[in-house]
Amino acid sequence: MSFRKIIGYYEEVHGNCVEADKCQYLHSWFKGHGVFKLAELNGHIKAISGIVFPSGSEKLYTASRDGYIRVWDCHTGQCDGVVNLGGEIGSLISAGPWVFAGIKDVVKAWNIESCANLSLDGPVGQIYAMVVDHDMLFAGAENGTIYAWKANKETNAFELATTLGGHNCAVVSLTVGVGRLYSGSMDNTIRVWDLNTLQCIHTLKEHASVVRSLVCWGPYLISCSLDQTIKVWFATEAGNLEVTYTHNEEHGVLALFSMFDSEGKPILLCSCNDNSVRLYELPSFTERAMIFAKEQVRAIQIGPGGLFFIGDGTGQVDVWKWQAEPTSLAS
Repeated sequence: MSFRKIIGYYEEVHGNCVEADKCQYLHSWFKGHGVFKLAELNGHIKAISGIVFPSGSEKLYTASRDGYIRVWDCHTGQCDGVVNLGGEIGSLISAGPWVFAGIKDVVKAWNIESCANLSLDGPVGQIYAMVVDHDMLFAGAENGTIYAWKANKETNAFELATTLGGHNCAVVSLTVGVGRLYSGSMDNTIRVWDLNTLQCIHTLKEHASVVRSLVCWGPYLISCSLDQTIKVWFATEAGNLEVTYTHNEEHGVLALFSMFDSEGKPILLCSCNDNSVRLYELPSFTERAMIFAKEQVRAIQIGPGGLFFIGDGTGQVDVWKWQAEPTSLAS
């Protein structure tokens, strides 16, 4: 389930490259240690807007602003399917056997097991962010509204349950954690919603520009913005969220993604406005590595066996893998 043929070839040819980060081939886009590039997936002609690896699947799905979803075989690395959605794709997520693609005024959904194909109507404008919590699908739209659909297991469909209003501009980031839905917007705010009541309980205004991405890490919320900061939030005893740490980036931050390295250490991947992806150890924010892309990276996803995928503005998807840290012999 993990690009087996590609991994075998690149580990054999490049796994011990003596040129390291000076290599003019695969290593030319990397600085640091702990990860190496396996392959490039080409086919899209515009920026990648989403990457998903559905649970239990042997297919990788990539979405682009070119209006296409490409389906990649994980054994060969070859594209064996293309879906034309007829419009720019703003976001792509998966939950169980379902894959959801957000385009202008609609969310397309299909079940990779039953082959059910649905159109979820209701949104106004482009869909920039989506997230699933239990049996609810939330989608952030261009008009500043969050649309919520509830799964109907009897009909195998999704029904529009409610809408969440409050943002003054487009909702561009969503995440869930510990009974809360968090939404980031181009109005520079983060709204916190109670998932039981679907009511807004907090509005966070510490960012000075659009809140591009949100990640829940244990009891913490991590947010990033084009204001050149990454903020770490923690709930006080009174239930309010306060910033406990601010990490400054010289360039604005476009996207965040959290994962574990080969040793189980938590890592935060930060896509920056200078076409780089920085890998930080948490909670120290010690820089572990830096990956350079041809253009801005706005889509990151993890896969099995230490794999992760990065999609850039040219439409290229790069496959990376964590490598085990060398161990020293006890004297």
